[in-house]
This record gives sequence, C-alpha cells and structure tokens, in this order.
Amino acid sequence: MRSSGPRTHAAIGVLAVLAGTALAPPAAAAVVDPAPIGPKQTFVGEVNGTSKGAAIQMGCFGPVLPGSTGHPLAGQSVDVLPGSLSGSSDVGYTGSAGTQVNVSFGEAVSVGTPVVLRAYAVKAQIPTSLVLPCYGSGKVVFTPEPTSADARSATVVVEYVGQP
Repeated sequence: MRSSGPRTHAAIGVLAVLAGTALAPPAAAAVVDPAPIGPKQTFVGEVNGTSKGAAIQMGCFGPVLPGSTGHPLAGQSVDVLPGSLSGSSDVGYTGSAGTQVNVSFGEAVSVGTPVVLRAYAVKAQIPTSLVLPCYGSGKVVFTPEPTSADARSATVVVEYVGQP
C-alpha cells in the first residue's frame, strides 16, 4: 500500500480552498442586516427599493381625468437604509433623539396613521387604503421621530403610475 505524501495533502488543501471560494457569496454583494434606528445617524429613504426615480403603481379604474385619485396597488414598500447611498439625492438625519422614522405621503387625500419604521432594511407595506393621485409626481417624506433641532427628513420624489 502506498502512503499519501505531501503532494496528496497539498492537492486536498487546494481542492478545499477552491470549494470554499466557489460556495462563498461574491464580495461585492453587500447586505444590510436589519438594525435598530438610533440617534445621530444618517439615512436614506427608499420606495419600492429605490431612493431615486421611484414609482408607485396606482389602481385607477374607469375614465381617468386630471385630478383623479386611486389606491396604491398591494405589494409595494418603503424602507430606510443607514448612511448615504451613491446617487441618492436626499439624505436624512435622526438627530440627537430619533429612534424611528415615520413615512408620510405628501399628496394623500386620506389622512391615516403614518407608516412607522423602527429598523433599517426592513420593508413596510405602503397602505392600500391611501388615496393618492392616479398620475403625476409626488413626494414621500421620511421624518425621524422623536424630532430634535438637528433632525432632518429625507424625501423621495415618486411618480404615480395609474394601472387599469
């Protein structure tokens, strides 16, 4: 019987390294784990996964005229990410007291409870009960709470897109 020498051990070591790198996720795929929102942090708001050029799909049935309103379709979301994103146009700051971010829809005809975000990278559903324009531009505002003199909201400009 032949004994395994240094070559065999080296070959096994190389195969183990190759297998480990083949199974490892790509280094460029950064993942933000959910983390609590806290004071003195910058953040970026997202609507449907983007902070710039976002669209909200609207259920608008029947003849749609200027000024028509409808409800957001189900399955759409808002969230916040820590820090500032490259290409993001608006960055918020939680200030000295902020521990959550309230999300409001500037053009909402119906006034309801704001969407409350307490952690980064956790998506919350856009309420389908909101009454918003069927078409046109609008703003979704991400406001840190509790507020303080140094807190700053982030705003995402959205396009309302009517879906028959």
